[in-house]
Amino acid sequence: NVKNSAGAKGYFQFLKGAATDYGLEVNSEVDERYHLEKSTQAACKYLKKLKNQFGSWVNAAGAYNMGPTNFSAQCKSQSEDNYFDLNLGEESSRYVFRLVAMKEILKNPEAFGFYVEENQYYDAMPDFYEISVTESIPDMGTFAHKYGVSYRMLKYYNPWLIDNQLTVRNNTYTIKIPKK
Repeated sequence: NVKNSAGAKGYFQFLKGAATDYGLEVNSEVDERYHLEKSTQAACKYLKKLKNQFGSWVNAAGAYNMGPTNFSAQCKSQSEDNYFDLNLGEESSRYVFRLVAMKEILKNPEAFGFYVEENQYYDAMPDFYEISVTESIPDMGTFAHKYGVSYRMLKYYNPWLIDNQLTVRNNTYTIKIPKK
């Protein structure tokens, strides 16, 4: 459940405005920036839009990191249209290079001196099933126990549920329930 000092949260570090622009729900009970599937889809849509706007995946990554308004302003003020030709701050200058390095390391860890034993890999999330919720849930602990799981496990499988209740307003939520 990552967050930063600027208020970006979740797997893809969405600010609240960008999250809601891309269809993620963010309120006092639900923060879909922590919903892996939905935030992944939103990030892909956002990156595709940035690629179309800025002409390359590299520029899209730079704009994702800095924000598209700031990226545009830097391009304009420096009369450049290529991330690699921009004079940027330390964090933004390193961002794309770090992405490329991470991709290459993950693709072939041994080539870079990373030897990961089989027992050091994260276990896949144990099996679960999904239920559709169309009515409000006044108490998540009671709801969890109704399905034979602890509140802790319910939250583990559904980190986007950030309150102890869920108010349903003309929509349906899909909640993961771990299998026993």
